[in-house]
Amino acid sequence: MQMSARVKELLAKMTLEEKVAQLGSISVRRLMTDGKFDIEKARELLKHGIGQITRVAGGSDLPPKEAAQLANEIQRFLIEETRLGIPAIVHEECLSGLMARGATTFPQAINLASTFEPNLVREMTTAIRKEMRAVGAHQGLSPVLDVLRDPRWGRTEETFGEDPYLIACMAVPYITGLQGEDLKQGIIATAKHFSGHGWPEGGRNCAPVHVGPREFREVLSFPFEAAVRVAKVQSVMNAYHDLDGIPCAASRELLTDLLRGEWGFDGIVVSDYASVHMLFTVHRVAVDEKDAACQALYAGIDIELPDIHCYAKLIDAVREGLISEAMVDEAVRRVLTVKERLGLFDNPPFVDPEAAPSIFDSPEHRQLARLIAQKSIVLLKNDGNILPLRKDLSSIAVIGPNANDPRNMLGDYAYVAHLDLKETPVPIVTVLEGIKAKVSPATKVLYAKGCDVLGGTTEGIAEAVEVAKQAEVVVLVVGDRSGLFGKGTVGEGCDRVDLKLPGHQEELVKAVVQTGKPVVLVLINGRPVALGDLADKILAIVEAWFPGEEGGNAVADVLFGDVNPGGKLPVTFPKVVGQVPLHYSRAPLSHRDYVEMKSVPQFPFGHGLSYTKFEYSDLTVAPEKISPAGTVSISVTVKNVGDREGDEVVQLYVRDVVASRVRPVKELKGFKRITLKPGEAKRVTFHLSADQLAFYDRAMRFVVEPGTIEVMVGSSSEDIRLTGKFEIVGDIREVPGERVMFTRVEVEPA
Repeated sequence: MQMSARVKELLAKMTLEEKVAQLGSISVRRLMTDGKFDIEKARELLKHGIGQITRVAGGSDLPPKEAAQLANEIQRFLIEETRLGIPAIVHEECLSGLMARGATTFPQAINLASTFEPNLVREMTTAIRKEMRAVGAHQGLSPVLDVLRDPRWGRTEETFGEDPYLIACMAVPYITGLQGEDLKQGIIATAKHFSGHGWPEGGRNCAPVHVGPREFREVLSFPFEAAVRVAKVQSVMNAYHDLDGIPCAASRELLTDLLRGEWGFDGIVVSDYASVHMLFTVHRVAVDEKDAACQALYAGIDIELPDIHCYAKLIDAVREGLISEAMVDEAVRRVLTVKERLGLFDNPPFVDPEAAPSIFDSPEHRQLARLIAQKSIVLLKNDGNILPLRKDLSSIAVIGPNANDPRNMLGDYAYVAHLDLKETPVPIVTVLEGIKAKVSPATKVLYAKGCDVLGGTTEGIAEAVEVAKQAEVVVLVVGDRSGLFGKGTVGEGCDRVDLKLPGHQEELVKAVVQTGKPVVLVLINGRPVALGDLADKILAIVEAWFPGEEGGNAVADVLFGDVNPGGKLPVTFPKVVGQVPLHYSRAPLSHRDYVEMKSVPQFPFGHGLSYTKFEYSDLTVAPEKISPAGTVSISVTVKNVGDREGDEVVQLYVRDVVASRVRPVKELKGFKRITLKPGEAKRVTFHLSADQLAFYDRAMRFVVEPGTIEVMVGSSSEDIRLTGKFEIVGDIREVPGERVMFTRVEVEPA
């Protein structure tokens, strides 16, 4: 990171106290009294300036106009009443939309992955950027790039699933949409949690991660590397856990040597909330807060979030010779450089409070939320083509704890769910409401809750059974309630020992199925559900995840055929929890069977049905031989042979047949979502670079080896329609860091 003349001059003027202040943040509530900015508190807490302000909009609980005014007041104080007049970076949470009162609540991250449509992700984060900028924010603490390997982990819903390639494909547009073409009008994205957070011991949040160095590099860290090299992400957040006994927050090997040295990252590293303090209180690798601060700074963490606590001790640490002021200077230089990139020094970072309300949850943003929800819905099963339903049904029963609860339509980092609020500042459409708006006026819509998501009694099940008996068709809406640290069945700090439906919901499903009525099961949830034999008893199963504020309308759009579902699973669904880990890309010997059952999933990665059918043909692989630096083109024709327009996600998998070390049975290396009218065919061509087949060999060299590569093209990781192969010929090639990371895809009429 080069230092501009302005940053150099500013750094030279700073006292040690002013420098350290730039390495911290302060929660907005500490600057408020009775819901308003308190200048006396600011004079006490911000006298040396500050690096960041924590969640002005999200933490203040103010509507957009008042939140924008508050941001202006804080920045005005910093500019006018501190010696150097350095504005602060305001950071907010924005995983599924800005986490603030009145902002648009988009579908959860797992929904985004299910679309297999990166351009939609960019559209969403472009909208989020506008809402964040409207209230004076500059940094979003998203996206989550953890590779999911244990769905018992509560934060499953926050991820883009289990496949590193898919995650990286979603990461790049998420980041570029948020940061924009010009960072002076953009929002800094934050890639988190670096690294390996999605494979914790026992599925427990923050537990140690046990992984070999090759898998760590190739799999768990690949999305982060793509975020740095391709998307030019401006911030990275460390993970809470330890790797082989070294907490990520104290790992210079991770945060400096790999991230900055090898990958060339030139942004800022921010701590996950309280992770620096945890070096002392939890990990016990530091003797006190001062020691924790020194370790974190040395490792490469530039800013302590959410409040400057341990880093305040750096003043004494420098004076006591425990850490050099030069190291403090290096972190401050990075912080000031990023502030400069944001344009905070060029123009006062004030916003127009009057404009903010009209930008929040605009009709355009609600429409986009509905579109993403529609495209994220996965049709898991549809026996007898029970779906789509007729709009003129005589009666329909809508049953289940997630049928009519707005709160349960949202992911854990949505404003309402995160704060566990009873009110919903923006309209949240439930499945019941969506169905009522969709059916004919003559259709009788019946409703029964049946039971709670978790806890409660079984008393309501009898009522649900009676309601079901009166209906022509039953839509049974079950799943999860997202929340934090015990306030949900899924979400941060809500890890499980089982993957069955929580609470009494399985009893509810069985009782309703026993009525003999046709049942459509709709899952509103944040992790795979192990339905086991129950899945065989249900005609249709729809996976909607946490579809956001327009989720009820989107579900109804699919159930009644106004939208043909085209989403695909970004994560494998096991039959029982004992099969975990069950990601599709395991090693060959990981596929051995159990005494009780085969080692096969209930629904595989990439699975998703449609109301139409697609035919694959004419696979070509050319050339048949390439060099270790070459490119191969893999083409296939996909035709809609049904009578409805529909979307298909064409998926490319490869397998290295013989290698110097164990390789996965298959790996996703390309995909493309296409729309086909009845009878229409398109030719899809994947341009696969040999760079993408590189792996770390026995000597920890990142190489492409000669040999045979099997090519598999299909509709899911298990539904492979066509196979082929090509040869890599020549000498082993070491692949540089700056390499081809993504497959270019072309689509043309067939």
